[in-house]
Amino acid sequence: MCGIWALFGSDECLAIQCTNAMKIAHRGPDAFRLQYCNIFNTNPLCQQGFSLHIIYLECIYIFYSTVWLCLQYCNIFNTNPLCQQEKFEFDYQTRMDGEILLHLYDRFGIEKMSSLLDGVFAFILLDTANRKIFLGRDTYGVRPMFKLLTDDGFLAVCSEAKGLTQITHSMSEPVKITPFPPGHFEEFNLKLNGKVESVQLERFHCCTEEPKHAEYDDAEQLGKGFALETVKSNIRILFENAVRKRLMAHRRIGCLLSGGLDSSLVAATLVKLSKEQELQYPIQTFAIGAEDSPDIAAARKVAAHIGSEHHEVNFTPEEAIKAVEEVIIHLESYDITTVRASVGMYLVSKYIREKTDSVVIFSGEGSDELTQGYIYFHKAPSPKAGAEDSVRLLKELYMFDVLRADRTTAAHGLELRVPFLDHRFTAYYLSLPEEMRAPKDGVEKHLLREAFSGLDLIPDEILWRRKEAFSDGMTSTKKSWYSFLQENIESKINDSQLQKAKKQFPYNPPTTKEGLFIRQLFEKHYPGCCEWTTHYWMPRWIKATDPSARTLSIYKPEKDQ
Repeated sequence: MCGIWALFGSDECLAIQCTNAMKIAHRGPDAFRLQYCNIFNTNPLCQQGFSLHIIYLECIYIFYSTVWLCLQYCNIFNTNPLCQQEKFEFDYQTRMDGEILLHLYDRFGIEKMSSLLDGVFAFILLDTANRKIFLGRDTYGVRPMFKLLTDDGFLAVCSEAKGLTQITHSMSEPVKITPFPPGHFEEFNLKLNGKVESVQLERFHCCTEEPKHAEYDDAEQLGKGFALETVKSNIRILFENAVRKRLMAHRRIGCLLSGGLDSSLVAATLVKLSKEQELQYPIQTFAIGAEDSPDIAAARKVAAHIGSEHHEVNFTPEEAIKAVEEVIIHLESYDITTVRASVGMYLVSKYIREKTDSVVIFSGEGSDELTQGYIYFHKAPSPKAGAEDSVRLLKELYMFDVLRADRTTAAHGLELRVPFLDHRFTAYYLSLPEEMRAPKDGVEKHLLREAFSGLDLIPDEILWRRKEAFSDGMTSTKKSWYSFLQENIESKINDSQLQKAKKQFPYNPPTTKEGLFIRQLFEKHYPGCCEWTTHYWMPRWIKATDPSARTLSIYKPEKDQ
C-alpha cells in the first residue's frame, strides 16, 4: 500500500472527515479502500488505504485473528528468510511481504517485531483483543507518516500532513500535526469509547548499530577486521545485496541517473543484477537537465557503458519556475535547497509516469550523508567531527533528501527504492574507523570510490567525478538553476518585504528574497505549520549564506564542464 489515512475516536461526521483522505490519492492511483471497524459499538475506527500494485495482490489490508494491519509502501526484504526459519514455524497465507508483521507481532510483540523488519515501512497495527494500537516507521523515514493527537484522545494518522490539515475535532485549541519519528514505534491504549491514550514511544532501530535482523540476512559472509581490501570487499558485498533484495516487483523497474557517483553505482549494479535474474525487460534510466547540463552529459556516458535504455528529459527554466508552487504543495516543506532539488526530480518523475511503464524507481539518496559526500566535509575540523555530522545528517534525512525523493516520486504514483539506505549497509559503513571514512587526497567519498575502483562497473571518469548537487548539475556551470529562480523572484519580492520577513515569520525567518518567496507559498497552503521544517539545511564549518555548493569558496568545477 502506498498511502494510509486513519482516524481513531473521532467525534465528528466520518463522511466529512474521510474526504481529507483523498488529498493523498496520488500515492496509490491503482486502487483504494475505506475500512470501518466498529468493534466497541461506538464511533467506528476508520482506515483508508491507497494502493499501487507493485506485487499483484488480492487485498490491501491484512487481517489475522484479532489483529488488523494497515501498511504504507511496505517493502519487507527479509520476509523469505524469516518464513524459512524452522524455529518460527510461521503459517504464511498470502503473497504479501507485509504479512510477516502479523506473525512476528503474534510471536514476539511489537518491539521485537519492529526490530526484525529489514525494509522500509510505515504501519498502523490494531490489536482489538488487547485494545492496542501501534504506529511504526522505518529507520530513516523513507516512508513518511504524520500524526495528530488531541488531549482528549482523538488520533489521526496519514502518510502526508496534507491529509490531516482539515481534520475537525472537538478541541478548541489548535492541535499540532507532527512527523512520526523514524526508527520508532508508539503504543496506544484503545479505550471503549474509541479514544486512545499514548503509552510509550520507543526507538527500535539505531543507524549506528547493526540491526537485529542481520542474523537472518542471506548476504555473503563478510570478512573480519579493517584491512583496506577486506573493507572494500565488504562494501561491495553489502551494497550489491542491498540492490538485489530491492528487485522484488511485478511492475517495471527503472532508475534515476544524474551521472554522479551514487546514482551511477545504483544504476550499474541494478543493470548487472537484472541480467543475472533474467528480467524480461531492459532497465530504463532517466536523466533530467537543461541546456549544457553536466549531469545530462555524464549520465549519457554511464548509460552507454552499462547498456540501459536511457531517457533524457529536457526542461527550461521557465517550466521549472512554473512548477515551484506545485512542488511545495507536495513537499510540505519550505527548506530552500530541498525545494530547489525537488523541482527537477518532480519533473523527471512526471515524465516517467506519463511516457514510460516504469513504476518502481531506484535512486542514490542517502549516499552523501552516509559517506560524507558533501563538499563541506573537506572542512571538517577532524575525522571525528565529520563522522558525527554524517550521523546527524542520516537522522535528519526524513526532513530533507528522503522527504524530497519520496514526495516528488509519490506525487506521480511511483515507488521509490534507495539501496544506499539499507540498514545493514549503513550500519557497517558507520562502524568503520572515522579516518577511513573521511575525505582523502582532496576527494570526498574516497573510500566508496576506491571500493569500486578497477571493476569497470562504471567509467573511471564518473567513479572519480567530484560531487555536484543535483539542483546545480541539471543546469550549466555558467548559470545554476537557483540563479534563474532568484532572478524570477527579484521582481516579486521587494526590499521592504524582505526587511519585514523576520517579524512576519519569527520561526526560521527567511533571510533572502528566494527564501521569503518559498515561505510565502508554503504559508499560503499550510498556514501555521512552519514547525514541520525544524531548520534550514546548510553546510557546516565554512562561511555559507546559501546551501548550494557552487557558492562555496572551496567549490571547483570539473574542467570539462
